This record gives sequence, structure tokens and C-alpha cells, in this order.
Amino acid sequence: MANQIVQLSSQTTQQMTVQLDVDNAALTLNLVVYWSVMSGYWLLDVYSAVGTQLLSGVPMITGTYPAANILSQYVYLAIGSAYILNQSTGQVDYPGSDALGTSFVLLWGDTP
Repeated sequence: MANQIVQLSSQTTQQMTVQLDVDNAALTLNLVVYWSVMSGYWLLDVYSAVGTQLLSGVPMITGTYPAANILSQYVYLAIGSAYILNQSTGQVDYPGSDALGTSFVLLWGDTP
């Protein structure tokens, strides 16, 4: 399946249920995206469809392939891959408190 953009905003805490097609199978995840004042970047928590926490505090930063996949160390969960992409012309490695959902997007895809 083609990569899918997960719609985000710059609200400091976002909770959403997403329907994804990962590895040719339907996958429902609950996501919590929040701004960490202490670290200065966005974090991601991932829950299963029934509310079991799968991941907590994953930094939402960009990188160079293959390190750009923020879920690369969690392949065993079979929840796919996720990338924070900078859509602006700036060379910033992570979205600031007001740039998520505008200059930066979350792209979800198949397990690598």
C-alpha cells in the first residue's frame, strides 16, 4: 500500500484514532501526539485499537534514511513505519511547537 499521511495539527496535545493499511492489512491505532516543553520536541504514544499501550514517548524527529523511520526499532510490533517529513524549505530536524501539521507531516507506511 502507498504511504499514508496522518493528519496532525499544532495543538499541544492531540488524540486520534487512525485507520491504516499496513502490510496489506487493516490496522487501527490510537495515537497521542504531544509537545514536550522539557525536551523541546513532539512525542508520540501509540495504543492498540483496544487501548493497550504499545509505545510511549517516541521522539518525532526527522533523519536520514533509514534512521528517519521513527518506528525502526519497533519492527517486532508490526505496526509499520513512520516518518516526520519537513515540507518547508528550512533545514530543521524537528518541528517546533507550532510547525507540526503545517511545515511537517507524519507519513505512515508498511513495515520495512
